[in-house]
Amino acid sequence: MQVSVDTTSNIERRIKVQVPAAEVDEAVAARLKDAAKTVRLDGFRKGKVPMSVIRQRYGAGVRDEVVGEVMRERYVRAISDNDLNPAGYPQIEADVNEAGKDLEFTATLEIYPEIELASIEGAEIERPVVEVSEADVDEMIDTLRKQNAGWEEVDRAAEEGDQVTIDFQGFLGDEPFEGGSAEGHELVIGSNSFIPGFEEQLIGARAGEEKEISVTFPEDYQAEQLAGQEATFKVKVHAVKGQALPEVDAEFVEKFGVEDGDLDRFRAEVKKNMTREATQAIDNRVKQQVLEALKKANDIPVPQALVQQETDGLKRQAAQQFGLGEDFDVSQLPDELFAEQAKSRVQVGLLLAEVIKRHELEATDDEIKAKVEELAQQYQDPEQVVEYYLGNDQLKTQVQSAVLEEKAVDALLEQASVKDVEMSYQQALAAAQQQGEAGEEDEAEAEEPGEEKQA
Repeated sequence: MQVSVDTTSNIERRIKVQVPAAEVDEAVAARLKDAAKTVRLDGFRKGKVPMSVIRQRYGAGVRDEVVGEVMRERYVRAISDNDLNPAGYPQIEADVNEAGKDLEFTATLEIYPEIELASIEGAEIERPVVEVSEADVDEMIDTLRKQNAGWEEVDRAAEEGDQVTIDFQGFLGDEPFEGGSAEGHELVIGSNSFIPGFEEQLIGARAGEEKEISVTFPEDYQAEQLAGQEATFKVKVHAVKGQALPEVDAEFVEKFGVEDGDLDRFRAEVKKNMTREATQAIDNRVKQQVLEALKKANDIPVPQALVQQETDGLKRQAAQQFGLGEDFDVSQLPDELFAEQAKSRVQVGLLLAEVIKRHELEATDDEIKAKVEELAQQYQDPEQVVEYYLGNDQLKTQVQSAVLEEKAVDALLEQASVKDVEMSYQQALAAAQQQGEAGEEDEAEAEEPGEEKQA
């Protein structure tokens, strides 16, 4: 076997391989001879079909099969002999494939880039310093009350945030239009669930009042016959309801896992969850800054095969997020929507892998378990979550990767200039969210601070 390797770019290689004709032809002949033992054809007994007939009937297909196997086997041997580390699958094409002639084929592949890791020394990293105050806890408890609020009728004009029960019918000119009417509809003013301008005109309305509301449908409205049209709605207000906030009592706090209804314990739990949220926000903000500095200092070539794999993964995530169903063909989603994010993620992954390698970082079983226990605190039954994670090899591997990533970020952080910046709880959460949106890395799915997840 003759092999030559051409460097066509920093990360692309073209391998040309020549296999002696005798090796291929003998393998084809042997495969046809084996096939002849079991082939059944009309007019011949089993195993008695002449080789000339076997070769005529099956020769081309068997040769394609043998050549495919030979090319794959010799490709693997070639990359091993030449110490090539492929990123993704190669493109393999036969250049000469004829009986009696040497088989010649070309394999084009991308390899992982050789990374001369540059330091992020001089990068300025802002690290928030946050203390959750009692006022923050009060504000969070008010948020939890609003989330669990009911509605009660009020004898006053409707205000922003009130719920109104209405009948309405829409008209284009003097003609009612299809789908523009309802009875007993409950609408929260300020929810922006109706056409722009509709809800605002209900402010000041009282129960029993009739109103005429004029609006203009948006130009991009989904119903084309209504897009950009001016319309009038005749509205009858049946009831105005204000939020009825629950009292912070034993019954209320029991909903949040404090079974004995102790209010002090409830406040302590809320503060603990908020502190955990703040810590995660700080870590995420610092990590994003470090990763951006790492990318800026190391503009490495990225194998397109890895970008495509990441793009396909992001498509599947998007399909799942938007509830498109398991049978949805993700190829319908354009690559362009995800390509930039995919490229960034691949770049960061390659760089972090190099950081982990250079610093010889490892994640011990104890560190993995500690990380799982930390994650489990977000759930109502932490012990069950820990047992589930540690008993699932795939999840355990994901946690191991997270531990290694944290260690890599810490190692990089030692090279940077870190400035502590005091922030409030809300400022820290907002800053982390903004940083995550500006970057292209995945953030953990946000949970409502102060609440625990269901296991």
